[in-house]
Amino acid sequence: MKGNPKLEQNNKEEPMSIMTMVVLTGLVGGILWSSIGYLLYVFHFTEIRPNVILEPWALGEWKKQWLGTVISIIFIGIISIGVALIYYAILKKVTSILGGIGYGVVLFLLVFFVLNPIFPGIEQFGELNRTTIITSVCLFILYGIFIGYSISYEYEELQMRKRQEAEEVPS
Repeated sequence: MKGNPKLEQNNKEEPMSIMTMVVLTGLVGGILWSSIGYLLYVFHFTEIRPNVILEPWALGEWKKQWLGTVISIIFIGIISIGVALIYYAILKKVTSILGGIGYGVVLFLLVFFVLNPIFPGIEQFGELNRTTIITSVCLFILYGIFIGYSISYEYEELQMRKRQEAEEVPS
């Protein structure tokens, strides 16, 4: 029995485009994981707070207060969109969780070794305490898994939908 295609219940909702999903994943990932990073700072698991992102550019004490924290978290979310787009461009076909773990480790190394001179609020790697290092590595790995697995999953879903649509179309 075939349903009436004009009925609302038979209409299929158009899925979000893959690029919209990547941008949204980056934004949410950046905001979520930098917020968790702030909580880790509050509970003394790390010496690094999200506000370090503002130190090279913003003047004044406001950046160390709640307004600076909120702006930092939003700014990290915006930067994270670019990070997600890079993952999509390079690693979208990696379906293993190891892709996200590796991406998180690469981001950690990039921030703590390459970009470290830009951020005066982050001490040299050798001067950080063990708890901060372990917490930061774990946070970056979880962030990488969030970004990587979300993007790879959506990419695979899109590919599967395309294959199903190709099979449904009579030749």
